[in-house]
Amino acid sequence: MAYLFTSESVSEGHPDKVADQISDALIDHFMAFDPSSKVACETLVTTGLVTLAGEVKSNAYLDVQQIARDTITKIGYTKSEYQFDAKSCAVISAIHEQSDDINRGVDRGNPMDQGAGDQGMMFGYATTETENYMPLALDLSHKLLQELADLRREMKDITYLRPDAKAQVTIEYSDDNVPQRIDSIVVSTQHDDFSENEEEMLNKIKTDIVEILIPRVKAKLPAKLQALFTDDITYHINPTGKFVIGGPHGDTGLTGRKIIVDTYGGKGAHGGGAFSGKDPSKVDRSGAYATRHIAKNLVAAGVASEILVQVSYAIGVVEPMGIFVDTYGTANVDMTDGEIAKIVSTVFDMRPYAIETRLKLRNPIYSDTAAYGHMGRNPEIKTITFKNAGREETVEVETFTWEKLDFVDKVKAAFSL
Repeated sequence: MAYLFTSESVSEGHPDKVADQISDALIDHFMAFDPSSKVACETLVTTGLVTLAGEVKSNAYLDVQQIARDTITKIGYTKSEYQFDAKSCAVISAIHEQSDDINRGVDRGNPMDQGAGDQGMMFGYATTETENYMPLALDLSHKLLQELADLRREMKDITYLRPDAKAQVTIEYSDDNVPQRIDSIVVSTQHDDFSENEEEMLNKIKTDIVEILIPRVKAKLPAKLQALFTDDITYHINPTGKFVIGGPHGDTGLTGRKIIVDTYGGKGAHGGGAFSGKDPSKVDRSGAYATRHIAKNLVAAGVASEILVQVSYAIGVVEPMGIFVDTYGTANVDMTDGEIAKIVSTVFDMRPYAIETRLKLRNPIYSDTAAYGHMGRNPEIKTITFKNAGREETVEVETFTWEKLDFVDKVKAAFSL
């Protein structure tokens, strides 16, 4: 029997994402000025206030207030009527030194003996549903909001948009798990109070979303996905009728509260650990990136059309507790999932320091991850200049390295494909 599956995304102006982006901007600055930094920093944003807290071991001193304000400016909270803007909000820091009890399990004389920064399990997932091996409903949700942000910044076709927004897509699947059509799309976007007539204002927003946003998103998709946009889609646009009050003024934001948006939209599984605000010694982050890298390369190599990979760690222990693989019955090799997992462990070194070096994680690459998902993004080599307290550091980095298909040949060789 056909079934429905739904995923959501939130924009860079969503309060939780504002918090994530500030935390990751701090990570990037620490990495730029001292790549050996150990950082776990959390952010809370609310009306007129940013609160920073966390633990740091670093040789770098940061002007955290300025970094927070620059991040808020980039997002678009620059007007006093938002009740949260970069120039006037208070920024309070309660960041302090990292516990020696935690650090002793991570730092070792031989870097390859570096222990995991915490216990826990991490999951990576990949599927052939989309060209970037991501679940379709989440991928479309991200694309809707990225396009909406582009429209907001263009200030041309739609001029009343504010930074906060959410999107949700429901896909109808066939019995054999193939997407058949888009059942419904939900878009809630913050907006200026541009008309005294609320019904007129809502009708204008609905029309612009359906007739401007949706066609722009659809036009950038491959033909097989464009075909899923039928005349039978149910649209829910700003269902409450009005969304003027938003962002941190409308809802308090916290780092790490959108972990399903950040990963696979409810497909696969999640170990529970957030990413933003954590340096790569925290396996919540690096382990999740590494398992995505494994899953994507396995699917691209043809091992299966859908794969979930789990890795688990104990704090201070170098080797993972184990690697688990679930192919959901889609394996193209004559092996059990357990046998596949054993081969995976010989192809991919999952020691924490090996992950850091393989994926180039001790670089300032994290701000780009903090909105519109950590997975399914395009790797890019870029040069970035960081400024802090009178210092300047220019670095060349490679982003989203865990999305590279650089192990496909090794996987094929290991599985005789």
